[in-house]
Amino acid sequence: MARSKAKKDDIPESESEEQLLEEKPAKKSRSKSSLILKGKVLPKMLHILPVFERPFFPAQAFPILMNEEPWLETVEEIGRADEHYAGLLLVRGDPEEPLLPKNFYAVGSIVELHHPGHSSGKMQFIAEGIQRFTIVRWLSASPPYRAIVEYAPEVNGGGSSQPDEVKAYAMAIINALKDLLPLNPLYSEELKYFLNRFSPNDPSPLTDFAAALTSASKEELQSVLELFPIIERMQKVLVLLKNEIEVAKLQTQIRKKVEEKMTDQQRKFFLREQLKEIQQELGIAKDDRTAEIDRFSERIKLLTLPDEAKNRFDEEMDKLAILETGSPEYSVTRNYLDWVTNLPWGITSKDRLELTHARRVLDKDHDGLDDVKERILEFLAVGKLKGEISGSILLLVGPPGVGKTSIGRSIAAALERKFYRFSLGGMRDEAEIKGHRRTYIGAMPGKIIQAIKDAKTQNPVIMLDEIDKIGASYQGDPASALLEVLDPEQNNSFLDHYLDLRFDLSKTLFICTANQLDTIPGPLLDRMEVIRLSGYIAAEKLLIAKNHLVPRQLERNGVRPSQLKISDVAITQIIDGYAREAGVRNLEKQLGKISRKAARKVVDGFKGCIRIGPRNLSDFLGKPTFAKDKNLSGIGVVTGLAWTSMGGATLSIEASLIHTKNRGFKLTGQMGDVMKESADIAYSFIAANLKQFQGSEDFFDNAFVHLHIPEGATPKDGPSAGITMAVALLSLARRERITKAVAMTGELTLTGHIFPIGGVREKVIAARRSGVFELIFPNANRGDFEELPEHIRENITPHFVKHFRDVLPLLFRHRD
Repeated sequence: MARSKAKKDDIPESESEEQLLEEKPAKKSRSKSSLILKGKVLPKMLHILPVFERPFFPAQAFPILMNEEPWLETVEEIGRADEHYAGLLLVRGDPEEPLLPKNFYAVGSIVELHHPGHSSGKMQFIAEGIQRFTIVRWLSASPPYRAIVEYAPEVNGGGSSQPDEVKAYAMAIINALKDLLPLNPLYSEELKYFLNRFSPNDPSPLTDFAAALTSASKEELQSVLELFPIIERMQKVLVLLKNEIEVAKLQTQIRKKVEEKMTDQQRKFFLREQLKEIQQELGIAKDDRTAEIDRFSERIKLLTLPDEAKNRFDEEMDKLAILETGSPEYSVTRNYLDWVTNLPWGITSKDRLELTHARRVLDKDHDGLDDVKERILEFLAVGKLKGEISGSILLLVGPPGVGKTSIGRSIAAALERKFYRFSLGGMRDEAEIKGHRRTYIGAMPGKIIQAIKDAKTQNPVIMLDEIDKIGASYQGDPASALLEVLDPEQNNSFLDHYLDLRFDLSKTLFICTANQLDTIPGPLLDRMEVIRLSGYIAAEKLLIAKNHLVPRQLERNGVRPSQLKISDVAITQIIDGYAREAGVRNLEKQLGKISRKAARKVVDGFKGCIRIGPRNLSDFLGKPTFAKDKNLSGIGVVTGLAWTSMGGATLSIEASLIHTKNRGFKLTGQMGDVMKESADIAYSFIAANLKQFQGSEDFFDNAFVHLHIPEGATPKDGPSAGITMAVALLSLARRERITKAVAMTGELTLTGHIFPIGGVREKVIAARRSGVFELIFPNANRGDFEELPEHIRENITPHFVKHFRDVLPLLFRHRD
């Protein structure tokens, strides 16, 4: 390549910038630039400005826009010079990176700047190209950039050793431009401007103009700029022009095809249709129907469908192939095939049946609940012996906030299965479980199939939350629909109404949660294995708060552990005074309240650590919600134990003599029907056997007795308070108070026998919370008590009674 290069040594190092700015004659050139300069000489030292998108050619003249920072100083220096010359160089790489001399290409164009201006951080000027130059040496390493340059002579038709060949190439370029002009009207305007400045007979400007007209990449255009030999440059530009013509023709063809298809209603989709035509021309797109069929076929290759499902799939695919894409039936069939091919037919995840790993996961996620953890480990051990976990449906029953949902999530983590949860609370339509038939508009599968699709395996852990709160309506009974889902003998061929195909759910582990069993239909309850989560004692709540709740609340509220410390005594006080429920949900709310107030203090500028103790706890939470339990005492007052869906509770039952004018018995305290019957039984039993129990035999003959259960706003029901109400009536009749702290529970019959009750664990925890450690239980509940964990039975003195007469020595003194 015949390129005129000057070596670095050609420029004396001692030569000053002032000397370089002196006008020295440039080499004589016969190019068109000599006419442009009109006798002006080109300087050896140039200020350098960058261009980023594409190189600037000598044959060009158009506006340049760039940032004021850091190029305003350079433009101002150029403006102060006699001749407003600058060198435009293309920049390599990302324009956002800091510019260094090494980032510039070595060859650029000298331009004359016209009409510079700037505003709003941008500046603009018109650049008029003159001639190519090559960087010899950089004079500055940062803006404003200056450099020593040398110029290559521009060659016209008479200056080449092969004038005929140059002329032939020039004619080829002109003909190519003629072919390009009809395809894009914008090119004609640029051509007019070019002809006003240059003659089409000058090959160098003509070649540069043609190159600038193309949409080639900046690297290709820079290579044209760096080609000084005219014939080689014309050859390269001619190739670029031919490519540009082909692209322009293809664009015209695409536009014509799209315009033929468009109607008045379709014009707004013009751009989308044009894109489709482009993709089809490139062979990277298919029509909608073919693309859908290919996608479904590819999906089905990865699945193992039963014969019935495979035959149905083939039928629906044949139907899809002949339907019009705009018909409603096409959309219905396509959605159906999408669901069928998105289900994990034959895809299962491998269970991890390691008890040590399972124990580690359960201990990490939960403190306490040792009996529940043991029961879950027993369940997993059975699965390990069988080699799989199938055919079991677990039901976790307990008050709100005791960790039922998180236990289910931990089981999934221990097995390394996918976990999916949805709530059944308030569900009234069986189609939510078994799906809608495809004949309905907007039909879709039920929640079970949706869960399987989202889990992407055939053996996930699916949690059915709040199964005790399912409703029923004229649209069907979801609880009855669940019978098929939760029956191990039936769910291996579960039939969803939408799919109308049998799907195997036998490998899926279902875990249900409920607050109580009373509202769960018997046939449904019979299919599930019940695991009770009774609640936490204060010591367990303290561990949970320290290990889980406090760190979680600090993270949620953006408070660092070094900025907030809550003492164990303060947490215990929160548990006793603000959060006495069986679970820990309210406890977490209180800790969150403290964290938010601490965050406010930190934002307000508090330095150091905020420490929460018993003394300043009320500053963050206000006065305690619960006063310290003070069980009522006196004649006719007895403490009983009750179970509710919120956990265990203690309640004081009061019996009072109103007057002795006539016999009567009044009940208050929002008691349910069963509890009212228990009260009547207690009254009848005590009245009939008063002499045997050392009371006045005729006491009830003229006594109007009022029996009340405090906290009258809270509904109460159940037979377990029978023994408590009988003792209250006997205390009233004997005129003798119970002097020691004792609580009791048990169902009383008319003959005085004490029948067993439920909720032993919850009632023991409630008694501990209230500070009562001597308890009376039916003898039939002895085994339930002895199965309780040691830390719950600790310091508890239980008494087990079979008959009401066994209660008297425990509460009353014997009278001679």
